[in-house]
Amino acid sequence: MAAADLHHRTPEFRAQYVRVLEQLRTFIGTKNDVILMACSGSGIMEASVANITSPGDRVLVLSAGKFGERWTGIAKAYNCDVDLVSAPYGQTFSLDAVKAALKVETRAVYMQANESSTGTRHDVEGVAKLLKDAKSDAVLVVDAITGLGTTHFDADAWGVDIMIGGSQKAVMIPPGLAYCSVSEKAWALMGNALNPRYYFDLAKERKNAAKGESSYTPATSLIAGLSTALDYIASQADGDLAAGRKKLVDNAETLAAMTRAAVEALGLKLFSTSPGAAVTAVLPPAGIDSGVVVKELKSRFGAIITNGQGEMKGQLFRIAHIGYFDYLDTIAILGALEQVAATSLKLPDFHFGKALVAAQETFVELTRIAQPELAAAR
Repeated sequence: MAAADLHHRTPEFRAQYVRVLEQLRTFIGTKNDVILMACSGSGIMEASVANITSPGDRVLVLSAGKFGERWTGIAKAYNCDVDLVSAPYGQTFSLDAVKAALKVETRAVYMQANESSTGTRHDVEGVAKLLKDAKSDAVLVVDAITGLGTTHFDADAWGVDIMIGGSQKAVMIPPGLAYCSVSEKAWALMGNALNPRYYFDLAKERKNAAKGESSYTPATSLIAGLSTALDYIASQADGDLAAGRKKLVDNAETLAAMTRAAVEALGLKLFSTSPGAAVTAVLPPAGIDSGVVVKELKSRFGAIITNGQGEMKGQLFRIAHIGYFDYLDTIAILGALEQVAATSLKLPDFHFGKALVAAQETFVELTRIAQPELAAAR
């Protein structure tokens, strides 16, 4: 990134820009056009409302956490009429509730693939199938910012119209880039959408991307870093980015399962009833502020985990698995968690090794399933 000094209106940068857009298609797993912009993921979330809707349009928001609530805030800012299907924090919404809330005039359905504030995975495939079965004209917009790289998707086959990602998550570079795939159905809707947009004009970006350019000054160093990061993911599967993406997701699923097994072996409880693989959200023991775990892991071991957000602060802690985490990282954080448990969590029947044994057994079981040839070698 430090050496990425290409001027953005040169043939060299245009070649790099075209290449990274093609890489992103493969990483998302789509044949649809991909738009890349200099913003956070919330910028593309806003764009997916501004470009699709007109004031007074009815939209359906599926919300079960802080980022689901963000959809509601954005839609209301653009004067949409919002129908809401919600579930308590840590839970996911039922498909029956979604079906009941869907209306003939619903213009768009907005949801998260993974609600990282609670560690909860939502059923994107199920919602997409529901829209198909209902023959709904609504477009399905999925915030997959923490879902991409941690969850297996088939966006085109399922019928996801806009799928959103961000640079600071599974592709492992600093924040500042966001991207989305856009279906032909979604492009068609934009032609009669009346909400205002200027910078976040996706059709304008599509037109310029066809020439290897962005509409405005791009984040050139981040784009160079993104291309290199995607090359790195491909290198994990002999240069095959689609296979590398699968390995990245499988890795996150394995680490998340190890972590869930470990914290439950300690006698702790998971916060989510539908846990995903981006983060694992854990409840501290009764009477213990989750900030104690966060602070002790950092001060004693230099390990960074996160507290709950907003009103959940102090009520849960979250351990990440997204991007470049591996088996050794997970064993290390769980060993450190045992140390904190021994001194601060006052767990009944605690003894060292419970978490690590559970994690090890889970790893063996999952890798035996995924790689039977290794099991035979054992």
